[in-house]
Amino acid sequence: MPIYEYRCAACGAHQEHLQKMSDAALTICPQCGAEAYSKQLSAAGFQLKGNGWYATDFKGGSKPPAAPPCQTGEGSCSSCPAS
Repeated sequence: MPIYEYRCAACGAHQEHLQKMSDAALTICPQCGAEAYSKQLSAAGFQLKGNGWYATDFKGGSKPPAAPPCQTGEGSCSSCPAS
C-alpha cells in the first residue's frame, strides 16, 4: 500500500497515511478537525533505472569492463596482432 502525505491548510499539520489506492482521500484534519486536509504531491520512495532494477536495490559485485571492439574489421579480436 502506498504512503500519502497530507497537509492541513487551517493549522499546517503535516502527516503521512498508509492507504489503498482505491481509498477515498482524507478531508478532515486529525489535529484540528477542520475540513482543510488535502493530499500533497510528493516524490516516490524508489527510483527506476534501466533493465527493470531499482537504483535503491543492493547491487551485486561490479562487472568487468567490456572488451573493446575489434579494430581489424574481421569480427574476431583473436586475429588482431598483439600490441
